[in-house]
Amino acid sequence: MSSNQPSASAVAATATPSLNTPPKEPPKASMSSTERADVGHIGKSVVIRGELTGNEDLYLDGEIEGTINLRDHKLVIGPNGKIKATITARDIVLHGRVEGNVSATERVELKKACTLIGDVSTQRIVIEDGAYFKGSIDIKDNKGGEARKPMAVAASAGSSMAMSPGTTYSASSGSQGSFLESK
Repeated sequence: MSSNQPSASAVAATATPSLNTPPKEPPKASMSSTERADVGHIGKSVVIRGELTGNEDLYLDGEIEGTINLRDHKLVIGPNGKIKATITARDIVLHGRVEGNVSATERVELKKACTLIGDVSTQRIVIEDGAYFKGSIDIKDNKGGEARKPMAVAASAGSSMAMSPGTTYSASSGSQGSFLESK
């Protein structure tokens, strides 16, 4: 053996990771995430006409006509969802098609393949590139009051945008949008 080559035990020590590292702890579940573990599911073959209310988060991939009220919970409209309703929830995520007014106490998220025709009232909104939205947005401040007057928005295939109180966005098909900071 030449003196320039490291010994076999030195190579083994550098090639194998240390087994003395403590295992990673799983994230601690808070009380709120435990409470929200229950999620109702309405499949794509279900058709409901009338009023839908609930006290749990809901994934909806079917067809609804009427009203949806999940005031303190999250509503996800799946890609097959076809909704003609007034919607009220804490958080709303849209992948499918919605015709009607949407009101969220915290957040509305329009995913890239969704279509929303109606007015939105929320604290925060996210509109992904490719989403189609035609209506007005009323951004509320954290205290529940109006941050500013409602505005008209028509956005289609624009850049992803997130809005918070005090920000105005206006765009229409074939035009560039602009952000205006209120003072």
